[in-house]
Amino acid sequence: MVESAGGEPDDGTAEVLDRPLPEAVRRRVVQLVSDGFGGLTVAELPAQLRQYARFTPSRRVRFAGNAMAAAVEGDPVFRQRIGEKLRAAQPELVAALEAGNPPPAADPQEVAAAAYVLRPPGWAKLVTAAGEEVQRAHAERAGDEHRAEVRRLRAELAEAQDRVRAQTDSLRAELEEARRHGDSLHRKLRAALSDVRRGEAAVRKAEQRAEEARADQEGRLSAAQSENRRLKSRLGEAEAALEAARRAAREGRSVEDMRVRLLLDTLLDATQGLRRELALPPVSVRPAETVDAVEPGRMTPKDIAARALSEHDPAVLDQLLALPQAHLVVDGYNVTKTGYPQMPLEKQRLRLLGTLSQLAAQTGAEVTCVFDGAELAAPVLLAPPRGVRVLFSKPGVTADELIRQLVRAEPPGRPVIVVSTDREVADGIAKAGARPVASAVLLKRLSRA
Repeated sequence: MVESAGGEPDDGTAEVLDRPLPEAVRRRVVQLVSDGFGGLTVAELPAQLRQYARFTPSRRVRFAGNAMAAAVEGDPVFRQRIGEKLRAAQPELVAALEAGNPPPAADPQEVAAAAYVLRPPGWAKLVTAAGEEVQRAHAERAGDEHRAEVRRLRAELAEAQDRVRAQTDSLRAELEEARRHGDSLHRKLRAALSDVRRGEAAVRKAEQRAEEARADQEGRLSAAQSENRRLKSRLGEAEAALEAARRAAREGRSVEDMRVRLLLDTLLDATQGLRRELALPPVSVRPAETVDAVEPGRMTPKDIAARALSEHDPAVLDQLLALPQAHLVVDGYNVTKTGYPQMPLEKQRLRLLGTLSQLAAQTGAEVTCVFDGAELAAPVLLAPPRGVRVLFSKPGVTADELIRQLVRAEPPGRPVIVVSTDREVADGIAKAGARPVASAVLLKRLSRA
C-alpha cells in the first residue's frame, strides 16, 4: 500500500470509478499534473514522461496530456509525488479533502481533480458527484440558452409579422392604384390600336410599291455586279500569270547565274591551284617532255604509293579542304553523338560550332553545319560563329534530306565534302558527286586544331 506525505496509508487506492472520468475533470487533472511536473527531477518522472521534462506547462498539456493522465492512473508513486506538489500549492483544499469535508464553495471540478490525484477515502464519490454537477450545470446552461433562443425567435417572429402586415397594406394600396392606372392604359391602348391599324394599311401599300422598285433595282445591280466580277476575275488571272512568269524568269536567271558563276570560280581556282602545284612554266611544253619516262632523281611509282593516305587519316580531310572552292557540309548531331554523346544537345552544338569556326579560319573553306530540327523542343537562339553557316531542318524534313538538298544545289564539278557516318547519306551524296567523310575523321582533325 502506498503511503501519503504524512506517512498515512493511501486508503483510496482500493476505490474505482464506475464510469469514465468526466472530460472536464480529466482536463483539470492533466493541468494539475503539468503544474507539479516542473518541480520533479528527471529521475522522479516515469520513463514515458521524461522526454517532456523541458516542455513548458502549456506544451506539456498539449503534447503529453494522454501520457500524463495514464501515468497518474497507473503509477501510484508518481501520483503521490504530484499529490505532494498539490498539497504544497493548495494546503487548505487538500486538508479539507483529507478530513472528508470538501469546501462547499469550491469548484466541483477542482475538488474532483484534487480528489482523483490525492485518492482520499471516498474520492470516487467526489469525482462522480463532480461529473454529475458538471452535467447539471451544462444542462442548466443549455436550458437557459434554449429559453433565451426561444424568446429571441418569438420577438423576431412578432417583428416579422408586423412587417408583413405593413407590407401587405402597402401592397394592397399599390395594387388598387395599379388597377386604376391599368384601366386608363387600356382605354388609351384601344385608341392607339385603331390608329395603328390605319397606319399599317398605309404602310403596306407603301411597302408594296417600294418592293417593286427595289426588285427592279436589284435585278439591274445583280447583272452589273456579275459582269464586274467576271472582269475582275479575268484581270486577276492575267496579273497572276504575269507575276508568275516574271518571278520564274527572275528566280531561274538568278539561280542559274549563281550556279554558273560559282562553277566558273571553281574552275578558275582549280586551274590556278593546279598551275601553282605543278609549277608550270609560261612557255609551251616541248614534244620531248611528253614522253613517258622516269628521269634520274625523279619520284618512282613506289614513292607515289608511299604517299597514299588511309581514308581514316585526318590528312585526307586537309587535302580535300585545300581544293579550290571546297564546301564542307557537316551532319551536326551525327558528329556530336559520335564524339561526346553524354553532353546536353545545347553544349554539343556550341562545342562543335566553335571548333568548326577554327577549322574554317584555318582552311578558308565554306562550312555548313546541319542539325535535325526534330530534336528541338523550342526555337534555338543561336548566334552562328564566324565562317560557319548553321541550318536546322524544317518540321517533317530530316537533317539527312536537308544535306541531300545542299549537295544537289551545288553545281557539278565543285568539291563538296559531307561529314556523316550514316551509310545511306554517304551513298546518296556520293552518287550526287560529293565526297563522304566519316565523323571520326573530322573529330580527329578538330582535336588537332
